[in-house]
Amino acid sequence: MTIEIKVPVLPESVADATIATWHVKAGDSVKRDQNLVDIETDKVVLEVVAPADGVIDEILDEEGETVLGEQVIAKLKKGEGSGSSSDESEKSEDTSSDKKESSSDSDSEEDTSSASGGKTHEVKVPVLPESVADATIATWHVQVGEQVSRDQNLVDIETDKVVLEVVAPADGSVKEILAEEGTTVTAEEVIANFVEGGSSGAAKDGDSDAEQSTDSDGDSDALSPSVRRLLAEKGVDASKVKGTGKNGRITKEDVEKHLKGDGGSNQAADKGESKEDATADLPTGNRTEKRVPMTRLRKTIANRLLEAKNSTAMLTTFNEVNMKPIMDLRKQYQESFEKRHGIRLGFMSFYVKAVTEALKRFPEVNASLDGDDICYHNYFDISIAVSTPRGLVTPVLKDTDSLGMAGVEKGIKDLAIKGRDGKLSMDDLQGGNFTITNGGVFGSLMSTPIINPPQSAILGMHKIQDRPMAVNGKVEILPMMYLALSYDHRIIDGKESVGFLVTVKEMLEDPTRLLLDV
Repeated sequence: MTIEIKVPVLPESVADATIATWHVKAGDSVKRDQNLVDIETDKVVLEVVAPADGVIDEILDEEGETVLGEQVIAKLKKGEGSGSSSDESEKSEDTSSDKKESSSDSDSEEDTSSASGGKTHEVKVPVLPESVADATIATWHVQVGEQVSRDQNLVDIETDKVVLEVVAPADGSVKEILAEEGTTVTAEEVIANFVEGGSSGAAKDGDSDAEQSTDSDGDSDALSPSVRRLLAEKGVDASKVKGTGKNGRITKEDVEKHLKGDGGSNQAADKGESKEDATADLPTGNRTEKRVPMTRLRKTIANRLLEAKNSTAMLTTFNEVNMKPIMDLRKQYQESFEKRHGIRLGFMSFYVKAVTEALKRFPEVNASLDGDDICYHNYFDISIAVSTPRGLVTPVLKDTDSLGMAGVEKGIKDLAIKGRDGKLSMDDLQGGNFTITNGGVFGSLMSTPIINPPQSAILGMHKIQDRPMAVNGKVEILPMMYLALSYDHRIIDGKESVGFLVTVKEMLEDPTRLLLDV
C-alpha cells in the first residue's frame, strides 16, 4: 500500500514553503513518527513525519524546491519493506570490496560514486532567512577525510542575525571543502562534497600525505583552516607541534598547548639564536597582538548603531528611582513565588510591566516613523537587550500586556538561554516596539543608550547603589538607581518623554500601582 507524503497545512498568511532538508532517501526503511523532512516557511520550520512503518518509494521534490500546502512531495510503501535498502547497501559493500581486489562489477552502482563506492552529495548553504542576502562560513567542525555520523554538525554558517548549522546527510566523510572559514557565500551555494560510507580515495591519499607532510610542511591540507590560520598568526612550524587529533592531526588545542610550553624557545633555537640572546633582545613583558576579522553580527551592530546616531534626532532624559519597595516585595514573596511558578522573581519583570503600562499611557513612545507617516502600534512587543558570546542582541518578548510576572520571567529566561547557546531564531529577533537594556548587571552607574531603529525609544536601567537621600526632611540611605530614556525627538516631544519616565518611576517605587492600574 502506497501512502502520499504531503506538505502540512501552512500557517495563515504563508503562501508557500521550501524543502529545507531531507533526512531520508529513496529506499530507506523508516519507522512511524520518524522525521522525514524539514520544510521551511518565512516564520517556522515544519517537520513531516512518517505516518507508518515502511520504505520511502519516491521523493518528488528535492531540497531547495518551493512547495505549496498539502502538495505531495514523496511516496511511502507501507509495511516492513522489501529490504531493498539493506540489499543495496550490501551490494554496495560487495562492489566496494570487489573493486579493491579486481576492479570488477562496476555496473552495480547507478549513483555517482567515489573510488570507495559511496554516493556523493553536495553540501549546500541552507535557504537564508528573508532579507538576508549572504552569509559567512564561520567554523568547519570537520576535516577532509574525517569520518562523521548522519546529522552530525559539519559547519556553522553565520548571517547578520543567526548562526545556521549544516549537518551531514548520511554516515560518511567530507571529500572536499570548497568554501573555507571566512568566505562569503549565498543561499544554496555548494560549499563541500560529501561521500557516503568510507572515506574517499582522495581523502585517504590526503591522510597519508598529511602524515608524511606533518613533519615537513606546515601548510598541509590535513590541517583545518582555523589551525592553519593560527599557525600563520603565531609563526609556528607545524612540524614542531605534536598532534593529538585523529590520525595524529594537529588541533587548535595542540597549537595553544605548544605556545604555552617551550614553543617560544624552540623557535628561537630554529633561528640559530641562544635562549639568552633571544630574550635579551626582546622588551620585557608580554607585547603580543591579536588581529581577528569582525564577525557579521558585530559588523551589523556597528552599522545599526552608526545609522541610529546619524538618522535620528536622539536625546536622553534622566531620572532616578528608589528600589527599596521592590526589593522588600521580592524578599517577602520570593520563596512562595518560586514554589508556585518554578522560577525566581527578578527585577526585569517589574521593569517590563512598568514600561508596558507607561507605553499604554504614552502611545507616541510606542510608535515609529515610516517615511512621512507615524505608525502607532496597538500591541506591546518589548525587545530585551541580551549579551551573548557573539555580541549584543535584542530578542523580542511579545504581548507583554497579556503576560503575568511569572510569564515575563520565563520568557526572558528562555530568550537569554537561546542567546547564550546561539539558538535564537529570526522570529525571536524580529519586531519589537521598545527596548529595555540593563547595564546595571555589569556595574554601569549611568549611560545614554542608543535607539534600536526603527523603534523610537530605549530605556536604560543601571546599577542599584546605596545613596544618602532626603526623605521628609531627614537623610536616609536608600538603594537608588538611575533611569535613562533615549528617544527620537522627531516623534516624541519633551513632555511625553519626561511623562513616560516619571510613570515608570512611579510604578517601580509603588508596585501596587501595577495591580490597581493607577
